[in-house]
Amino acid sequence: MTRLNKASAETLDARILRSVYERPSTPGVVHLGTGAFNRAHQAVYADAALEHGDSVAAILGVSLRSPTARDQLVPQDGLFTVTERSGEGAVTRLVRSVNDVLFAPQSPRDVIKAMAAETTGLATLTVTEAGYLAGPAGDLDLASPAVMADLKGEGAPLSIYGFLRAALHERKAAGQRGLTILSCDNLAANGRRLALWLDQFLLAADPGLAAWTRAECRFPSCMVDRIVPATTAADRDELKTRLGVDDHAAVFTEPFSQWVVEDAFVGDRPRWDAGGAQFVSDVAPYETAKLRMLNGAHSALAYIGLREGWVFVHEAIRDPRIGDRVERLMRAEATTSLSPAPGQDLQAYADRLIDRFANPALNHRLDQIAKDGSEKIVQRWLPVLAHHQAADRLCPATLEALAAWMVFVRGDHGPVVDPLADRLADLWRQAGAKNIAAALFGRGGLLAVHWTASPVNLARLTELINDDGRTG
Repeated sequence: MTRLNKASAETLDARILRSVYERPSTPGVVHLGTGAFNRAHQAVYADAALEHGDSVAAILGVSLRSPTARDQLVPQDGLFTVTERSGEGAVTRLVRSVNDVLFAPQSPRDVIKAMAAETTGLATLTVTEAGYLAGPAGDLDLASPAVMADLKGEGAPLSIYGFLRAALHERKAAGQRGLTILSCDNLAANGRRLALWLDQFLLAADPGLAAWTRAECRFPSCMVDRIVPATTAADRDELKTRLGVDDHAAVFTEPFSQWVVEDAFVGDRPRWDAGGAQFVSDVAPYETAKLRMLNGAHSALAYIGLREGWVFVHEAIRDPRIGDRVERLMRAEATTSLSPAPGQDLQAYADRLIDRFANPALNHRLDQIAKDGSEKIVQRWLPVLAHHQAADRLCPATLEALAAWMVFVRGDHGPVVDPLADRLADLWRQAGAKNIAAALFGRGGLLAVHWTASPVNLARLTELINDDGRTG
């Protein structure tokens, strides 16, 4: 069957939504991590911005780890579709905001040149929590092999820091303005943390460039929210029947989308607000609510749901016992750890989240959410536990979720995909079920820098683990 591209797009059914604009030949945004989430989220906002006359929103995508995104999008002239699914049906949109995609390991010089170009104003990132190479204590892991190699600067960059260093060096040498560098990953205070990690890297590599970057670049924080399950072969086959062409880069998502961005840019900002993005002075209340409520509930559904034999989010949330625990986690534990912005209704947000989780059309896999848990729980659960522990309050739902994660990383429910997988396995072998909670969260524990559990919480975690994480 014919593949989606500029020519075949002209034959698409008129019911396929599309924006009308002339795509700029030169992108203003270089995006590191052109995966499904970026295509379903930022690229859609960019599409709306371009339709409203924005000249800087077009994207050059960069794939850091796999050539898949390049191989999907380049033969399609950067075109792809986004299908929003709900119980009421599916709506498909053609998106044209991605000019091109590079695979960084094969084209490192092209990536650096694009980021250093005077026409580029932004570098944006969706590289997952693990892609920032932070150590357990929260600082950049300068001993990471990729970071160590990039500090030497002898070959092609291996990390985001190596690429940013090379591009910023060229911008500084050419007397150009700095970049706006925007993390779109699920990290609390993602802008400030990226600024810190890049500064730590540059101080070790090039102190002069570190000083220039602090003065000339901006690192706005942002909160992104859209559920994007992995695309399956069945998804593509169904779409192919409706479109009449084959879209190798298709993504499927929910109707809901939110993007809250700190208004701190070098030069002009893209008109993402044409697609509904919010520019605010303080992102923190929105990102913290999202991390602790949506993402925290997602992780709880993943580990407890996998333990109970479920596959998808919508199945787990409809299990009465799991659903009740997740609602408690959101409404009674996460919300009471937050300081909402004026007008931010957290209970209404929880209502919306439950509806979104129950969407039967998404097929969002629990094992997809369960990946890289050691990076996620320090943002989603541990601050909630620390907040309530300081007031001598227990968090039974969050503790049950944490116990389920601990059992999961033992390998009880399949392969463990996690940057700390080997260390966690070693801890389990050394500590066993009676001492694993202390080895992780007791004084001096592997993750205790994020939350040092009280004796009461350690005892409860140990009890839950020895009951395989179940509570009555």
